Amino acid sequence: MSEENIRRRREKCENCTKQCNKKPSDEDRSSLPEEDVANGKVPASSHLLKQQVLLSACLSCEGCVSEEESLKISQQNLDEVARVLGLNKKCDVSKHQVLVVSVCPQSLPFFAVKYGLDIPEATRKLCGFLKSLGVQYVFDTTLAAGFSILESQRDFVQRYSRRHHDSQALPMFTSSCPGWIRYAERVLGSLVTPHICTARSPQQIMGCLVKDYFTKQQKLSPDKLYHIMVAPCFDKKLEAVREEFYNSLLESRDVDCVLTSGEVFHMMEQMKVSLADLDSVPLDHVLGEAGDPALVRHQGRGSEGFLEHIFKYAASELFSLDVEEITYKTLRNRDFQEVCLERDGEVLLQFASVYGFRNIQTLVHRMRKGHVPYQLVEVLSCPGGCVSGRGQAQGETGGRVDKALVQQMEEAYSSLPVRLPDTNPGLHFLYQDWLEGQESTHANTLLHTQYTQQSPSQTLTHTKPPHIQW
Repeated sequence: MSEENIRRRREKCENCTKQCNKKPSDEDRSSLPEEDVANGKVPASSHLLKQQVLLSACLSCEGCVSEEESLKISQQNLDEVARVLGLNKKCDVSKHQVLVVSVCPQSLPFFAVKYGLDIPEATRKLCGFLKSLGVQYVFDTTLAAGFSILESQRDFVQRYSRRHHDSQALPMFTSSCPGWIRYAERVLGSLVTPHICTARSPQQIMGCLVKDYFTKQQKLSPDKLYHIMVAPCFDKKLEAVREEFYNSLLESRDVDCVLTSGEVFHMMEQMKVSLADLDSVPLDHVLGEAGDPALVRHQGRGSEGFLEHIFKYAASELFSLDVEEITYKTLRNRDFQEVCLERDGEVLLQFASVYGFRNIQTLVHRMRKGHVPYQLVEVLSCPGGCVSGRGQAQGETGGRVDKALVQQMEEAYSSLPVRLPDTNPGLHFLYQDWLEGQESTHANTLLHTQYTQQSPSQTLTHTKPPHIQW
């Protein structure tokens, strides 16, 4: 591909605000064959259930997904889960795998609204359904998100301390959103990548927790455990197949398969699952504790609240100030807001939350002109945050966001009690028992990664990519 074509493609990628008109036809929406859902079997091949990979607006050209990635993404579906479940029912025990499902907290409001239940009871029904399929363990990822938040807090304070002699220390951009990370690496490159927080996302820390810590507790080899993530976002599928999250020696990924909330719900619909017939089964504890684990959330609107946690931590660590409540100032819209820490009229900290690619592009243009006053920016590719992820927020027709559904999910999510990760004894235990201390080499290896510019030759392909929509 010529340099000129690459330049044009990059410009298109960076400025695109159009919507893809590729939509499933009525034929694609046809229901599953009877034999696929008989006797509670997991549906296999289905146009409806093979949900499309969601690539946000900046990734809507055909050059953003490599041929190798296309192949890996094609395995992130219910067919693959059905294959593993099928092997577990055969006599050759050497091919059996323990199935573990981790559910993102932002997916739980979706099931609560769809079931007409509160989040705790909806979670128990979801757990009962998954275990009826043959899943052995079901966790939620709050513990992993706690790790990600704590490591992001420390990363920010370290960057702040070297801001005067390291021009790339600030602003720091959060790293939990794979759509944003992909945009930064593929399009923005060295302008942004050095500024991205090195803490792994909650999904990938959960992958390490399951494939490293949990397998050791269960005396399993990581390749004997199949780890499924239920997430609100299609872009999580792309994150799961990144090379740094693959153990080539064991041929095992930290997260083997990502299913969106919508995919799981459609599977239940196709199987004609009756909610009343499902057992209410409590989630499992990664640490092996007994009882029903309390469902909690972190601070923040519909996401993990990285901005709020880092803001309060930095105020305390850097300026010995206690911040109880954070006041947001809306700038361009609800998805572009800022918060300030002031003392005696002096602005000490200025953070921003920037959601959605139109706002992200505004931020990038300002950064190129040197007009970004923020020390930290929480960046999410989905307008409204993770609860609004297109893997669960789309309406049943047309592929547009169902605003009424999103509002109900946000209300349900906000009903969960807040628990600060700093006060979670499970995290403190795992830092010692699993990671050999908070700042150990082991902790740095498993909880952090690096993001770098990806050259066009690494990403572009002339083959047709997965069907793209957003």
